[in-house]
Amino acid sequence: MNALRSLLEEKEFSAITWTEIAQTAGVNEGLIYKYFKDKRNLLHQVLKEYLVDYFEPLKFELKGIEGTLNKIRKLIWVNINMYSSNRVFAKILLLEVRNFPGYFHSETYHLVQEYANMLLEIIEEGIQAGEIRDDIPPKQLRQIVLGMIEHLCLPGLLFGRDMSPDILTQNICKVLYEGMEKTRK
Repeated sequence: MNALRSLLEEKEFSAITWTEIAQTAGVNEGLIYKYFKDKRNLLHQVLKEYLVDYFEPLKFELKGIEGTLNKIRKLIWVNINMYSSNRVFAKILLLEVRNFPGYFHSETYHLVQEYANMLLEIIEEGIQAGEIRDDIPPKQLRQIVLGMIEHLCLPGLLFGRDMSPDILTQNICKVLYEGMEKTRK
C-alpha cells in the first residue's frame, strides 16, 4: 500500500504497473496477489485507509462545535485541507476511482456516502433549527457544498497549484451562506 502511495506521487494510476509496485515494495508480485486480487483492489484499500483516517477525527471534532453553519464551515475546511495536504488521497478520490463502475459498489464508496450523509444530517439539523432555509431540498444543498469543494480544489490538484484551506473555505462559505442561510424577518 505504501509502495502504491509513493508511486502515485509521481505517476498516474494507469501508468503504474504491478511489477513497479512489487519492486517499490521490495517483494515479489506473487506476495501482492496473495493480499490484493488486482491493482484496482489495492487502490481501493489505500483509499479506504485514507478515508478512515479522515472521517474518524472529523466526527469527533464536529461534536464540539455549536451551530450548523460553524459545523459546515469546519467540514469544508477539513475537506479542503485534506485535499491540499494529501494530494495522493485527493488524486485517488477525485480522479482515479470514480471513472470505474465498480467503485459505486465498493466499500470505499460506502465510506464516502457516510461522509456525504454526515453533511446531509448537519444540513437537516440546520433546517430544523431555523438556521438554514427550508425551500431548497437538503440533498441538493449537500451536492452544492460537495461540488463547490471539488470544483475549487480540482485545478490545484490537476495543475499542482496551491489550495489554501482558509481562503477557499472563506470563499465557499461566503457564497454558500448568503444563499443558504434563512433570512430573518
